[in-house]
Amino acid sequence: MNALYLRRRSKVTLPEGTGATPLNVIAALQKNLEALGFLLAEDVVEGLKRMSPTQVDAFYQRLVKDLRAMVGAHRPFRPMYPNFPAQIMQMSEAELYFNAIRHYWTLALPGAEAGEREPLEDAPRLRLIRLGTREDFESVFTLLARSKSPFSPQDQGDVKWFVAQYRDGIKRLLPEQIPCKENLALLGAELIRNTCDADAVLGAHVKTATDVLRLAVAMSGGDVSLAEACKFGKFRRAARALLLGWVERAESRTEDMLRWKPRWVRLGERLHPGEYAGRFPQTAAAFDVLRNDRPFESFNARVEKGLRHKDAAAVLELLDARPGELARRLDHLARTSADAGAVVARFAKRAEHVSTPVLLQVLTHFRHRDEPTALRAFFPKGSVAKVYATRRSLPPLPVGVAAELSAVCERALLDRFSKLPPLGKCYLDGRLKSYLVPFSQRSASKSLRTLVRGSRLPLPDCTTLRFFVWWKNGKSRVDIDLSAAMYDADYGYVSTLAYYNLKDFGAHHSGDIVDAPQGAAEFIDIDTAKCRDRKVRYVVMCLNSFTQQPYCDLPECFAGWMAREKPNSGEVFEPKTVVDKVDVASDTKMCLPAVFDIANREVVWADIALSGDPRFANNVRNNLSGVSLMLRALTQLRKTDLHTLFALHVRARGEQVSAVESADSVFSIDRGVTPFDLDRIAAEFM
Repeated sequence: MNALYLRRRSKVTLPEGTGATPLNVIAALQKNLEALGFLLAEDVVEGLKRMSPTQVDAFYQRLVKDLRAMVGAHRPFRPMYPNFPAQIMQMSEAELYFNAIRHYWTLALPGAEAGEREPLEDAPRLRLIRLGTREDFESVFTLLARSKSPFSPQDQGDVKWFVAQYRDGIKRLLPEQIPCKENLALLGAELIRNTCDADAVLGAHVKTATDVLRLAVAMSGGDVSLAEACKFGKFRRAARALLLGWVERAESRTEDMLRWKPRWVRLGERLHPGEYAGRFPQTAAAFDVLRNDRPFESFNARVEKGLRHKDAAAVLELLDARPGELARRLDHLARTSADAGAVVARFAKRAEHVSTPVLLQVLTHFRHRDEPTALRAFFPKGSVAKVYATRRSLPPLPVGVAAELSAVCERALLDRFSKLPPLGKCYLDGRLKSYLVPFSQRSASKSLRTLVRGSRLPLPDCTTLRFFVWWKNGKSRVDIDLSAAMYDADYGYVSTLAYYNLKDFGAHHSGDIVDAPQGAAEFIDIDTAKCRDRKVRYVVMCLNSFTQQPYCDLPECFAGWMAREKPNSGEVFEPKTVVDKVDVASDTKMCLPAVFDIANREVVWADIALSGDPRFANNVRNNLSGVSLMLRALTQLRKTDLHTLFALHVRARGEQVSAVESADSVFSIDRGVTPFDLDRIAAEFM
């Protein structure tokens, strides 16, 4: 319980005290936690004082285990050169080359002894651990279930934990609405596995045939976004009847099923709808249309037919019944219709029925619609985080139409938010403009801090950025390469720090290890001042599986970065200096955890994968075109930011004030509602 609570809220719960523990014992406990970068709040300390020494020891042992895993200190870090970075600085190119070749031939590491290192001189800001309550802990599940954004893999794991632990008791924590269909499927699969009467709980939420398809995919361990086909497992008779019964109650079942025809044909082979034709005749008829190609004109077919014939009026009449689809096709309709004003007017009448996430995205799209841009970036659905970018610009809209459509979205959102509980006096931090709204986190990696891709975080005060990666062999030898690609302000390629170039631009690589039977680590130090002096603006952190195994096949692989002032003081890996750590477990062989904007002293949260296989060796050099494109896409994103979202809420149901001390509601990067409260944002503000 505390491991989940600590990761999501930086809080812990304490058992009822049965004794007393001296303050000096708790002080020693606190000192050990400081080495990991954490500090106990005063309320936690007071609670520990009321517990017996045995209770405190049990709490401490579990807490340290969880914290070490959070920052990566649960694994030993042994770089090729143990006295990194000074050792690399002092060695000649010939020595580095000879040691690398010998390692490639024999897998032997250089025989250098680890010298005595100076104590750590850095004093990073510690993360505060506060005392929580059982009710606050349980609210984590309720917020996740209310989320309007698809679950991340970490969210999925936490939801599974809650349902497996609470079983039938989870019903009291379920919200009235489960708005995200992907989340409904994942949650529903767990309810079917762990509770007695899933139909009573889920029946009101499962409304369409696609809901049933997602649920069947979730029960088979597939991708509920439906971006990838799923191999369906076997379903028990009771589960088959449950799924077919929900299809029978759904409206427009045949049309929904035709959208995913091959998937439904495969699922029908598992559900055997013919056996239940007497109980569910409409479902059996729908399967007959799919299997035997019976004539059926779908809604989308009628819309596409109207678009081909340029009959905008007919298309608008059709889309009137489906406001969400109207919103998604607005740009196409507005630029192809002979009467763009009619499109705006129709949308104005139906905007109140469009979901908040769609309205926000449409608002942002049209606000920036007429601005010149070099790239348009897209994040496709799926379990692997990819970005597609194109240079093609959209055809122009009639003058003023983009502004009118964005105004319609804004009015609809303000009207909707005004019906929510009042916020009182609100403080709105301008720095929130650098953080994006969590529309979709389905492919976000598990990390020490989770943010939305493209968000920009301030760099801590430091002279050196130290990247790190740790991995362990799977079924065969695994070689993961840590690299840093450098670009100037115009995205021109400057240099690369990698296994084939260990020293350049004030940066140093700890050496290339190509085998990790017991685990291996690599580091890169980036001297930010020297990079600025030599006109390097962007440094892209890159991970490449040189031996071509996807990261999902490895027992463990994680990466991150530290902020260091005195890089030769302390150990090479100092847990308290870790700023971010990301678990790398996606089905890809190349990923970019982060981009560092040296000029603006910002970190651009990336957490994206590169698709495709390089023509030759899988290293950063052979992927530079993809790295360059992803760099441009991430740094030129035009997505809805949190300042825009919260500003709408403040206008609709609050009063903005300039002093945080006088505010009833605070929206900031480090207090109140922050960019790291993704579950709360997705549940309460979207």
